[in-house]
Amino acid sequence: MTPAEKTLEEENGGVASVTTLEVAVVGSGPAGIYTAEALIKQVAALAPAGTVRVDVLDRLPTPYGLVRYGVAPDHPSIRSIADYLRGVLEHPGVRFLGGVHLGDDVTREDLLASYDAVVYATGAMRDRRMGIPGEDLPGSYAATDFVNWYCGHPDSSAEAFTLDAESVAVVGVGNVAVDVARILAKDPAALRTTDVPQSVLEALMASKVREVHMIGRRGPAQAKFTTKELRELGDLADVDIGVRPGELDLDAFDPTGQSGQLAESDRRVRGNLAVLRDWAERPAAAGARKLAVRFWLRPVEVEGAERVSGLTVEHTRLDEQGRFTGTGEYETIPAQMVFRSVGYQSVPLAGVPFDENTATVPNAEGRVLGPDGTPLPGEYVAGWLKRGPTGVVGTNKSDAAGTVRSLLADRPAQAAGGGPPRRPFTEVLAARGVQPVSYIDWLRVEAAEAELAGALGRGERVKIGDRGAIEALCRPSAD
Repeated sequence: MTPAEKTLEEENGGVASVTTLEVAVVGSGPAGIYTAEALIKQVAALAPAGTVRVDVLDRLPTPYGLVRYGVAPDHPSIRSIADYLRGVLEHPGVRFLGGVHLGDDVTREDLLASYDAVVYATGAMRDRRMGIPGEDLPGSYAATDFVNWYCGHPDSSAEAFTLDAESVAVVGVGNVAVDVARILAKDPAALRTTDVPQSVLEALMASKVREVHMIGRRGPAQAKFTTKELRELGDLADVDIGVRPGELDLDAFDPTGQSGQLAESDRRVRGNLAVLRDWAERPAAAGARKLAVRFWLRPVEVEGAERVSGLTVEHTRLDEQGRFTGTGEYETIPAQMVFRSVGYQSVPLAGVPFDENTATVPNAEGRVLGPDGTPLPGEYVAGWLKRGPTGVVGTNKSDAAGTVRSLLADRPAQAAGGGPPRRPFTEVLAARGVQPVSYIDWLRVEAAEAELAGALGRGERVKIGDRGAIEALCRPSAD
């Protein structure tokens, strides 16, 4: 394989026509796959049209990232995005290389020596901490650990959670916190037709959880959940959902009136308040499980000696200047398990610039910036690693398109600068003894999950979460 031929013709405002462009995208979640799609479309639209070869790398042997491992199993409409992403991976100009870990298997320098450009799109994989005493007690967890478990993430294990707590506190009022609370409170029989791993379904069937407290540090006007997600909590069968009317009184906790203004100007906030007020007026029901939605409570300590026994919270408010403050009034919520869902952060990639303050790769319109603030040739970023954990899954599409526009605009200057011949990435992997998982290999996992669902009499597929089992399917023995 010889280095790809490049031509430089000034077209479309300085974007070079490209005979063949070779790009590596690190990360096969929505941001990464939307980047591959944007490359295919934008290069084809050049005059004259060019072609692009995109290698989509992932440290996991399975693609789709957050869509496969971050969306709750009872949200099939959102999970259907995987069908769209599948079409991108099946494009002849795109190649999936799973089981390739930047930092362990290959280096940043390897990628830059093998491709015309590299786009980092690895998302946000780490929970923010609350920073309070007792946070590391047994029974206190990051919400993403629980999400990974019920989504069958290979980094988790079937034994990661035993739901032997009767009362659980979920700290956070975003959509992930809503998902965690819903899965805990929901009748597990309703999950039989989903792709939740069989071991997880059995653990949920044996759950002793009878009470879930979802806790917001600020008020309902500042909550991040969407109205659609919130409504689903109220639709849970045999669950008594409770909201304290006093905690919905915006003026009582915010003398500035900002919360009330949000309720007037923001349609989502208005919808959320309407749902919450409806729940607050509901008479108590004799449900098998109870779900309490609380606001204006700041966790100050996870109680317990050898394991979690409660969560102490301070009542909060906004002062006359609109600053968030504690009132000095405390209460302890009995809970034997605590999940924190107070925000997410990207983690650094080996050798790639990273801003610890924002937990993002420093960039200008997707161009990775070096220590001196100037763009690094051939390096780009997309998705949450670029902008932080904001937006919804679809936000990554326009975000990726913007990064690709920057990449193509830079091609004339970068190609004119020349450089050493490209080393085929397959040669790099072979030299390191790395056998990547191909898209065809991955399809064997999908087929096995469909077969498992049939054998168990459960829906269209049942997810295989065990890493060893996935590896065995992706890399079957020669005999």
